[in-house]
Parts: sequence; C-alpha cells; structure tokens
Amino acid sequence: MIAKMSKYAFVLYAAQSDDFIGRLRELGLVDITTTGWEPSEEDRQLMLDIEGCARAAEFLKTFRADAGRFDAQAAPFASGEEAYARYAAAQREAAALQAEIGRLEKAAEELRPWGAFDPARVGALAADGVVLRYFSTQRNLFDKNAAGWSAQYALAEIGRSDATVWFVVVAAPGEEIPLDAQEMKAPGMDIREAERRIAEARAGLARLDAEFSRVAVSERLLAGYAASLRERLQGARVKATAHAEAEGRLVVMEGWAEKETSDRVDALLEAYPGVVYLKGDPEPGDDTPVKLKNNRFARVFELVGDMYARPKYGTMDLTPFFAPFYMLFFGICLNDAGYGAILTLLGVWMLSRNRKPSMMRQAAWFATLCGAMTVAFGLLCGSFFGINMKEWFPGIPFFDFQGRFFSIALAIGMVQILFGMLLKVVMISSTAGFRHSLASLGWLLVLLGASVAGGLPMLDPAWTIPFYTPSSPAFYATLGAGAVLMLFFNSPGRNPFVNFGLGLWDTYNNLTGILSDVLSYIRLFAIGLSGGILATVFNALADGFVPEGANIVVRLLVMVPILLVGHGINLFMSTISSFVHPMRLTFVEFYKNAGFEMSMRSFEPLRKMDDSENQ
Repeated sequence: MIAKMSKYAFVLYAAQSDDFIGRLRELGLVDITTTGWEPSEEDRQLMLDIEGCARAAEFLKTFRADAGRFDAQAAPFASGEEAYARYAAAQREAAALQAEIGRLEKAAEELRPWGAFDPARVGALAADGVVLRYFSTQRNLFDKNAAGWSAQYALAEIGRSDATVWFVVVAAPGEEIPLDAQEMKAPGMDIREAERRIAEARAGLARLDAEFSRVAVSERLLAGYAASLRERLQGARVKATAHAEAEGRLVVMEGWAEKETSDRVDALLEAYPGVVYLKGDPEPGDDTPVKLKNNRFARVFELVGDMYARPKYGTMDLTPFFAPFYMLFFGICLNDAGYGAILTLLGVWMLSRNRKPSMMRQAAWFATLCGAMTVAFGLLCGSFFGINMKEWFPGIPFFDFQGRFFSIALAIGMVQILFGMLLKVVMISSTAGFRHSLASLGWLLVLLGASVAGGLPMLDPAWTIPFYTPSSPAFYATLGAGAVLMLFFNSPGRNPFVNFGLGLWDTYNNLTGILSDVLSYIRLFAIGLSGGILATVFNALADGFVPEGANIVVRLLVMVPILLVGHGINLFMSTISSFVHPMRLTFVEFYKNAGFEMSMRSFEPLRKMDDSENQ
C-alpha cells in the first residue's frame, strides 16, 4: 500500500537555512521538494567527487584482496579528504603509467626484430652522410630477390621470422630505393631502452601500492568523507530550489512527511525558533512523493515494480496483487525442479551472506521464493534436470505440460486481466467515485460472463455451468448490462449520444487490445516448453557421446562435463527469460488493465548519511 503523506510549507530566515536543513537531516523524516534543480559548477564537482569515492571503495575491495600488493601495516591518513585526494592523485599517476607501459610495449614489439644497437652511433653516421633505411618484406620474396638487391645496394639482413624478414639498406641522404618491400620508420631507441623504460614504469606502479595501502587502511575515514559529500550535495539541492522572498531575507520550502510520523516533525517545528509552517493534505495536482508499505512477502517484489515506476500517490499499489502472479509465472517459465532447487539454494546462500536489510537481501528472498515456486511447478510437471520423472515414478499422475498447458496459459492470462480490471473498478471508485467506474465495470461483466460461459467448457467440458451457457438468459442479461454500462456510462455527465459514440470507439480498441493481451500469455507455455526441450537435448547429447559398453567411470567422465556445461547454459538463459517475460506481462498487460498510473518521485527524506553506504 501507499503511505499517507502530510504536506508542509516552511518559511524561515535565509540565514537559518543551513542549520534548519541540518536539523531536518538529523530527524530523517522530511522529504524536501527539489523539482527543477540545475546543478552549479560546484555541485557538479561534488557529484564527481561522490562518484570518485564510490569508485575508490570498489577499487579498494579488490586491492585489499591482493595480499601481494596490500600492506595492512601502512599508516592511515589524517582525514578522509586527504585520503581521497591522495587516492585520486595516485590513480591519475597509475593511469598515466599504464598508458605509458602500453605504448612502450607496442613500441617494443616493433623494435624487437632490430635487436640491440646504439642509437647515438646511428645518429652520428647520419650526420656523416651515411643513412640507414629500414625495411621488412615477406620471407619468400626476400630470399628470391636478395641477391639482386645486394648487387645494387649495401644491404644487411637483421632478423627473420617464419613469414617476415627485416633488413637495412645503407644509402645516401634523399636517395630513392625502389625495393619491393615495406619501408619502416627509423627506430628512435633499441629494444634494451624500451624494456628499461617499461621496467621503470612498472616499478613506478609498484611504488604506488604503498599509497593505495594507506588509502585502504583509511577506509572508514574515506567512507565518512563520502557521506559528508552526499550531505553537502543534498543541502545544496534544497537551498538551490528554495524560493527566496523579501529580497532574499526569507526562504520558502515545500516538504513532505509520512502522516503517521508527522507529529515528530510538528514537534521539531514548534521548538525551532523563527520558522513558520503550514501543514495540510496533498492535493491532486501535487507532485507527492511515494513510499510503499507492504508486508514481508509483497516487499520482496517491490524491486520488480521499481524497475518500471512507483504508483502515483492517491492511486493503488499493485505490488501485493501482482506478486503471487509473478512468482507463479517465473515457476512456469523455468519449469524444472532441479533448476529451481539450484536457484533456491543460491537464494538461501545469499540470505546467509546478507543478514542486514539491504537490496541484496531483498534480491536473495526474491531468488528463494521464485526458486521454491519453480521446484513446486517442476515437481507438478515431473521435470528434474530435463528428466521425465514419470519414468521413475510411473504411478504418479504428473501434469502433461506439453500437451495441456497451452490453453491453460491463456486461461491464466484471462484471470490476471480480469483481476486487473476488478482492481481498476475499485481504484476508480475510491478516487473519483463509483459512477466513474461504471464503464470499466461493464467491460468486466462482459469479459467475465464470456469467460465463464464459453471459456470454462473449452478448458474442460465438465466445468460447464448448466444455467450459464452461451445460450442461457443469464448470460445474455450479463452481456446486456455490461454493454449498457460500456456504451452509455463511459463519461458521466456527458450527452448520452456522445457517450454512445465514445463507447463504440472504446469497444473496438478494447476488444483488439484485450485479444492481444491474452495471446501474450502464450509466452508462458513457449518459454517453459523451450527450456524443457533444451534440457532433454543436453541429456541426450551427453548420453550419445558415451561409448557403447562403457563402465560407470567412463560414463561419468564423458557425461558430467557435457551435462554441467549444457545445463549451466540452459539454466542461465532460462532464468533470464523467466525473469524478463513475467515482468513484461506485469508491466504491459496487468498494469494497463488495472489502470496503473506512475509517479517518478519516491519518498527520500533528508537524513544523516551512513558511512557504510560507500563500502
């Protein structure tokens, strides 16, 4: 559900703004509106430094893991600001040295064929009018023409490989040398000098490890500095978007707080000198921030909804309603008890490693729940790493996924769409009034009646309701009531003829849209089937490579690598599909039919930044 908000307007002296923002940050309950903020040059530098601190934290994790580079006994810096400045300088120097090493290594590859020589001596010869010209050509071409070239020019072979020969020609300055070979630029140093410079650059990199070690042991100071930078940026945004009044002596800010904690905000404002505030409820046109408050189960699936958008304030949070469907759809798409067991174990392992509330713990619960659903659905269908469990347990009536699930996928889609329409009716009734939901209710009646009368018998003839068939009066009464609501009550207060025309237009759009929405759920069947077929293919492939009459050891040596690679690829690809396609059904089909309205603003109160956020 969406937490109820209280709206505040603060008026205070401009000189108090820094202290007031600090008090709100300590309270940690008020979101200040900063819409339209344009960062200044100073703000942009703050953002760059914050990003740099985050990169430093990531680098130091890897650096500390390298025992050959990290010195745990290094002396820490005096402050986080100094640690970051020294880290940034060391990184710039390291980047320059790495670029120099790359350039020198490329040069060394070009110099290696020419071997060791004295560049100074070559320069002295050129000053005396003796110029060395450098060439390379194909080996067979050189061997074919070497005698002729040597008769014309003073030529010396320097080196050769399996395919290429490098040679020099002694010539006069400006002399034309028309050889069928590639002339190369005269080297400015020899291979010994290049390797010496490479060694010097690498030694410089190694010396920087002492600086990085000092930064690493100053990790807490660096994290504290990063937190202070984020607080400064937070304050800068608030001050930059506050409205100045009375020639800049006063500032006006808009704030938001949860209604259930607003009494603590009121207490702070009453005790704070020089502040005047107004408190009220959000209005329909306000850009009200959204905070979701769900139970432990639905909270796991908030990460899915947040990939699209938060619901608009004053509407309905659909997370508790799509969460069971999403989990079911994931299990259907992955559809293998063995794969589900691996995913569940991975989730449990992630839970054991992330015991504090965090995004990673939320993702761990998500993997665990979806994996458990996959195990349940895989056992229902009798699939275990692509093996048909009916061969092991012939007495158990496993569900025939390939033969029966196509129509069931469409039925599940219809159920979710109808459920979404019901939520839309409830949401419109609660926000705009029941009469504004009559058209949506009409569509719900028509589709529900058609599904019960015609859809259930298509799934199973035994599910036919005797008094509710496509030819029964009750069915026609439902269609008639729904049609009246659809055609004449779609815009309360308008002319009935205008409503009728709009209703006809909506009928065309809705019928084609709902048909495509229902057909979209075929993907549940297709993805589940394709993953199962690939699993059986890898099993057959592994079995096919086993020599006839091989013993158990040979069978394991041949089959295990194929099965590990094959099922690993299939598990990876199928898991991605099982994550993405249920999300698509949620955001497109379910959200559309449930009347979802988005808000791009989440509730983000001013608060003291935690040092651990940069670690």
